[in-house]
Amino acid sequence: MGSKARTTSTSNGIRAIITGATGMVGEGVLHEALLHPGVASVLVVGRRPCGVSHEKLTEIIVKDFFDLSTVEPQLRGYNACFFCLGVSSIGMKEEEYHHITHDLTMNFAQTLLKLKSDMTFCYVSGTGTDSTEHGRTMWARVKGKTENDLIALPFKAAYMFRPGFIRPIKGLKHTLSFSKILDPLYPLLKVVFPNSVVTLHDVGRAMINVAAAGYTVKVLECRNITGCAQK
Repeated sequence: MGSKARTTSTSNGIRAIITGATGMVGEGVLHEALLHPGVASVLVVGRRPCGVSHEKLTEIIVKDFFDLSTVEPQLRGYNACFFCLGVSSIGMKEEEYHHITHDLTMNFAQTLLKLKSDMTFCYVSGTGTDSTEHGRTMWARVKGKTENDLIALPFKAAYMFRPGFIRPIKGLKHTLSFSKILDPLYPLLKVVFPNSVVTLHDVGRAMINVAAAGYTVKVLECRNITGCAQK
């Protein structure tokens, strides 16, 4: 199931758990974390190998995110979680999407909370997420409930990231096709839709910064993500 996780002391910087590292956002966040001098170690938890090798990196392969009992000892000793795992709602009924999105995320978060409450939890949702949980758009309602329930957990802190269009990092493997197509238009999109676009670099840096020093709001829209990344 993977090698034993590192358990260095809190004085040695951020020790981050990352999920979704075989997707575009998770891969980008992992890339930034491995480069950042303030990140001491990274544990990737996924269903398949992320294909990255680095001295900071440990990896655990799990087949079922609803049953983490066998890997709980390897999740100890980390002080941040960058939860980038997610699926598209296209073709799904609400019950199924709720189970995969809300229930899976909450199970992971509650497992970490049981092991270490003094942790910062960062969750990737998206622009348009519905905090009221009662809007017309199914995915937005489910994401909104997930955000609300995560914020209510007694972590040290929990931050919700709502990127819109994400400019990819060149050279990474899991960039979405439409992101590649729109990449040349990013400077224009940033001017016309400043709160709907963000770079993947900024998403990763902002997560690291909120884990290190906190932030003024719990829900980060694109403007917040960009601003936080520059701190």
